[in-house]
Amino acid sequence: MAYGRWPKYVPVAQRRAKATKALQKLEKKGLKVEPVAVSGNKIARTFWGQAWCDHLEKFSDYENRLPRGRTYVRNGSVCHLTISKGRIEAIVSGSELYNIKIDIAPLPAKKWKKVRDQCAGKIGSMLELLQGRLSNNVMTIVTDQKSGLFPQPSEITLACNCPDWAETCKHIAAVLYGVGARLDQQPELLFLLRNVDHEALIASELEVTSTTSGRGKGRRLATPNLSDVFGIDIDEPLKPAHQKTGRKKVTSSTKSVKKEIKKTVKKETVAKVKVKTEKKPFTPTAVAVRRLRKLFNMNTSQFAKLLGVTPQTVNNWENGSGKLQLRPHSQKALTHAAKLTPAQAMRRVNKP
Repeated sequence: MAYGRWPKYVPVAQRRAKATKALQKLEKKGLKVEPVAVSGNKIARTFWGQAWCDHLEKFSDYENRLPRGRTYVRNGSVCHLTISKGRIEAIVSGSELYNIKIDIAPLPAKKWKKVRDQCAGKIGSMLELLQGRLSNNVMTIVTDQKSGLFPQPSEITLACNCPDWAETCKHIAAVLYGVGARLDQQPELLFLLRNVDHEALIASELEVTSTTSGRGKGRRLATPNLSDVFGIDIDEPLKPAHQKTGRKKVTSSTKSVKKEIKKTVKKETVAKVKVKTEKKPFTPTAVAVRRLRKLFNMNTSQFAKLLGVTPQTVNNWENGSGKLQLRPHSQKALTHAAKLTPAQAMRRVNKP
């Protein structure tokens, strides 16, 4: 019996049993339940998970309300939590099952560009980024309270269907902490939530390298001397083809030049044909990804290292269905990997 408008207290064990039955019904209807599991007193243990929690706790909007959710997330009351572009959806077990929706505004383009510019050339690899193995300078940039990757309170819209009048109820607080725990496992979800591509931070590194090395620019011959180009000696310069000077004596050097030119043209033609045949990209399906990994005789961690993604990402791909929607970097990595032999792939993984 409820006291006023508040429901009576229900023990945690009884709530869990009730929630389990309700979730089983939802699973039968097609919901893929993704609970938040926290072991020990520490909710988040990695760089990205801790940074998320620390960021929210700095704001007065949440500092008094967030502690109410810690117990809930620790005792497994966050039964389901998903993160998508600009939205967090969750189910929390209380006296009833409560539905939570949290909308997060996209990271402003100017702020994202500033982060990219400041991080350019300072992140070694995708693995370092997602594992949080960053320099102190980069950590300061991405976690800055005002100009970093995490949302401001004004960019967060909260909604829970529980009877609590407070905007940040204990169920929402539990979900916000649950996001930190989820980022421990899948840090790339933070970038998805803010609607930015984390691979662009690595692309900034490549752009800096390309600019400094001069790649991509039109190239000219450093010398017009064909002797230098082909590495042979030419006794006499070749006469222009349009001049008619009677029968021309063909020297051995001229024959050598023509032979080298034919070889060069042939190589270029073969290269063009090869490029055309290699333009067909790898079709990213769950079955194709799994087959490629097994072809290389690799476990999930080895295959993830080869592609520059996390093992959890590989698991998500392989557990998917139909054609996968991949980011350009992942599509490119899979397409390139599909051209390797098992021996070549394994050498790349074992390369120090």
